Amino acid sequence: MSDIVIGLKGITREFNLGDEIIHALEGINLDISKNEYVALMGPSGSGKSTLMNIIGCLDTPTAGHYFLAGNDVSKAADDELAAIRNKQIGFIFQTFNLIPRLTTLENVALPLIYAGWNRKDREERSMQVLQQVGLSDRTKHKPNELSGGQRQRVAVARALVNNPSLILADEPTGNLDTKTSYEIMRLFEEIHANGNTLVVVTHEEDIASYTHRIVRMRDGLIESDQPNLNIRKVLKEEVKV
Repeated sequence: MSDIVIGLKGITREFNLGDEIIHALEGINLDISKNEYVALMGPSGSGKSTLMNIIGCLDTPTAGHYFLAGNDVSKAADDELAAIRNKQIGFIFQTFNLIPRLTTLENVALPLIYAGWNRKDREERSMQVLQQVGLSDRTKHKPNELSGGQRQRVAVARALVNNPSLILADEPTGNLDTKTSYEIMRLFEEIHANGNTLVVVTHEEDIASYTHRIVRMRDGLIESDQPNLNIRKVLKEEVKV
C-alpha cells in the first residue's frame, strides 16, 4: 500500500474572467507522504490558495489528477467532495470557524454528527481529542468565553476528531499573538509526532521554519520544494515570551 497521502499529477486550474482566461495553476506535480509536515508558501497571486482549495477538496482542477490517500478525487461531484472533506481532511482556519452558540464539546463533535456517530460515542471521542489539546476543562465553554489560543485549540481538536488522512491548516496563527503562535506550533509538533500528516499554508517564514519541508510557489508553478534543514523547535523559553 502506498504511503502517498497527496498525489498531484499535472494539476491545472483556469478561471474565466470576462474574455480572459486566468491560469492559476500550470501543471503542478507534488507528492506528500504519510506523516510529512509541509509548509506551502507563496506571495499573493502565486496560486497557493488555489492549490490549497484543490488539496482540501473545496475545488476541482481543470485538468490533471489528484489522488487523496490513493483515491482519484479530481472529478468528484460536490456531494462526494463534501463526504471526502468530512471523513479524510481536518481543516484548521485562521478565523477558527467555530459556531458561537455551541459549546467546545459540541463544536468538536460536529464532524462526527455528519458521519453518523451516536451521541455517546461522539462525546467520548471529542473528550479524547480535547484532552490531547489541553482543553478537557473547557468542554462547556462557548467560543466567546475562550481566548484566541483556546479557540484555535478547539479548531485543532475538531480537525483531529475524525482521524483524517490529512490535516490542512490555513494561516493557523494569523490571528494570534507571538506567545500563542508558539503554543500552537508546539501543539502541531505533538500532532505530527503522533503520526499525522500536516500541510500548513502560510506566508510567514517564522511559522514555516517549524515544518520539515517547504514548498514555494510563484506564478502558478512550484518554484522550489526542499527539506527544511534548519527546523526550528518551539522551546519552553519561547512560549514564555
